[in-house]
Amino acid sequence: MAHSGTPDPAQDRTPQDPETTASPTSATSAPGSHLVSRRSLRTAKAPVAAAPKAVAKAPAPAAKDSGKPAAKRKGGWILNVGVMTVATGIIATMSLPAFAFNPNGADSASFGPSAADSMKKAQAQSVAVGQGVTASTVSRDAAIATSQQQLDSQKAAAAATAAAEAARQRAAVSLANYASYSGPSVSDFLANPPYPSFSLAQVFSVAKQYIGTPYVYGGASPNGFDCSGYVMYVYAQFGISLPHSVSGEAARGTKISINDAQPGDLIVMPGHIGFYAGNGNIMDAPDSGRSISIRPIWTSDYYVVRLGI
Repeated sequence: MAHSGTPDPAQDRTPQDPETTASPTSATSAPGSHLVSRRSLRTAKAPVAAAPKAVAKAPAPAAKDSGKPAAKRKGGWILNVGVMTVATGIIATMSLPAFAFNPNGADSASFGPSAADSMKKAQAQSVAVGQGVTASTVSRDAAIATSQQQLDSQKAAAAATAAAEAARQRAAVSLANYASYSGPSVSDFLANPPYPSFSLAQVFSVAKQYIGTPYVYGGASPNGFDCSGYVMYVYAQFGISLPHSVSGEAARGTKISINDAQPGDLIVMPGHIGFYAGNGNIMDAPDSGRSISIRPIWTSDYYVVRLGI
């Protein structure tokens, strides 16, 4: 049985406030005592005192862990994943073009369908055009090109016009000269023929004297002849009267074959007449701008007439 003055170990372990029942001094001073208060343990394990600021920043004392390793914070990996996701979204948003954040630009020309797309999507349509509009469009757009043949024809026509004008001027000069003729006329020859005897050779010889005489329309003198005036003037010198026309002179003679023709016979063509010159040639007053000459017969549309038989 224990003495009342001696503390019982069991009684000493009864729950009491360690901070009030014992002190660090008594715990360390009492020989053989093994009871230690919690404050004394914290004091013993605490680091050496430092500056107030360093103590405030120091980590929590390890005494509370009671020697066990620190447990991992729950939910830490979820927080990390969330932070990375938010950061990725911010970076992707900053990399988008500026217009991607403009809702008012969605209907602009850059985003809306183009005119070509609208036309492709539209169905076929028909447009009725009036006849007057069609006719005016065709006539306005029609192109007229001159062919080479037309150009050549125009050039030929221009050349023919120039040649006709030159011939007209020469004819005017010849007519003026013709009017100045003062020699014997057809009526003078018929009244007093210089060649009373008639022969084809002599007729041809007299007709050759007028080669080079210019053509004059209606002329019947050495200053100018036309085709029928030339024949009339030559035959008048043999006392043979002929009218001043192609058809009238042809009617006064007799048709013969070209094989029987002799120089002095008459070659009759449509609208033209002259002397046969032999070897398929004719001697005649051709047309305006030219003069009496011998030249080949150029057509098969002719016949031969002989006078005096």
